[in-house]
Amino acid sequence: MSDQESEETLSPEHSSVTTSAQQPDTADIVIEVDDVNFSYVKGTEVLRDITMDIRKGEVTALIGPSGCGKSTLLRCINRMNDLIPTAAITKGEIRILDTDIYDPKVDPIELRKHVGMVFQKYNPFPQSIYENVAFGLRIQGIKKKPILDEAVERSLKLAGLWEEVKDRLDSSGLGLSGGQQQRLCIARTVAVEPKIVLMDEPCSALDPISTTIIEELITQLKEEFTIVIVTHNMQQATRVSDKTAYFYLGELIEMDETIKIFNSPSRKETEDYISGRFG
Repeated sequence: MSDQESEETLSPEHSSVTTSAQQPDTADIVIEVDDVNFSYVKGTEVLRDITMDIRKGEVTALIGPSGCGKSTLLRCINRMNDLIPTAAITKGEIRILDTDIYDPKVDPIELRKHVGMVFQKYNPFPQSIYENVAFGLRIQGIKKKPILDEAVERSLKLAGLWEEVKDRLDSSGLGLSGGQQQRLCIARTVAVEPKIVLMDEPCSALDPISTTIIEELITQLKEEFTIVIVTHNMQQATRVSDKTAYFYLGELIEMDETIKIFNSPSRKETEDYISGRFG
C-alpha cells in the first residue's frame, strides 16, 4: 500500500504545557493531540488539557506513575476506547495526518489499518506462525499466496524473527518463547504497513534478554514507522525514545527531547519522578 493510498483512505470529507519539543514547523507532525479531555464516565475526566505533537519517524515514550493516563491516551489514538460505551473525548481533537480521527466520517476499522498496536501481554492467535502474520492482510482481502509470502517474510524480518522461524512457519505461534511471541505480534502489526505503531508496555512481561531484543527492534523500526511507547521503565525510555512525555494525574506535565527530560527537566514534578522521589 503506497503512502498516497493510505492517506486518501484515512481522510474524511494548547494546553498550558509549553515545551521545546513542540516546534513551530509542522511539516513532519503525524499525530496532533489538541487540548484533549477524556472521560470513561461522564463528569470524571481522566485526561485533562492534553496537547502534544508526535513527529514522523520518531519514538515517543509516555512515562508516569500507574493511573496517570498514559495508556488511556494511547488507546485514544487508535480509538480502542470506543469499545467502552460511556467513554468519550469531551474536549479537543486528535488528528492523524491532518484528519480528526473522531470525525463521524472516519471508520475506526480503517483507522486501525494506519495505527497498529502491540499490547503489554503478547497475544498470538492459536494459528500457525505464517497465519498469524498474514491475518491482517487476509482481512483486507489479500489472497494471492505470492503476495502473502512476501509480506510474511518481510514482516518477520522487520521483527527480527525470520531466521528463527523460517523453517517452521506452519508451526503454532503459541509454541514460541515469550519474547518470540511478542516479536510475532509485532510482525503481525507491521504486516499491514501502518504509519504508526503504538506499544503499551511491550516488554513488561519479558525477560531481560528478550527486552534487549525488543528495544533494539524498536530502534530499527522507527526507520519505517512512527512509534509511541508507554513504559514504566525509565531506563528503557532513555534507551529507545527520541522524545519523552511525563504524565501525572491525567495531565501532561512536560514533553521534550528525552536527553533533556532525564538530564535537565524544566518542571520540578518531572525531576521528582525521574529521580525516584515518588511514583
